[in-house]
Amino acid sequence: MSVRRVVPDIHSQDMEGSREFYGLLGFEEVMNLGWVMTMASPENPTAQVILMTEDRGAPDTPPDMSVEVEDVDAVYAAVLASGATVVRELRDEDWGVRRFFVRDPNGKVVNVVSHR
Repeated sequence: MSVRRVVPDIHSQDMEGSREFYGLLGFEEVMNLGWVMTMASPENPTAQVILMTEDRGAPDTPPDMSVEVEDVDAVYAAVLASGATVVRELRDEDWGVRRFFVRDPNGKVVNVVSHR
């Protein structure tokens, strides 16, 4: 199983202020759906932060971090076999990703995702 990137998911009620702050650190906006924005380093595009007011695909359980993997179906099968707590089952989202949420041993919710 190949990990492509790991990104913190930062919950924000001030998206513009957050965009400006992370811009000071060298990040640029690369995706914005209004409720979720990805900011990335222009020199290293896998160095990213995700800012979100909510997760419209899972409003009751927003993730703490996202892990993009090469094969989300294989990772989902491994997670199920391990007995880990799946918070949100595997599904395709309208914005072009396939993902599921799992709770880590510390109680953090991890969004495991692949782009379609």
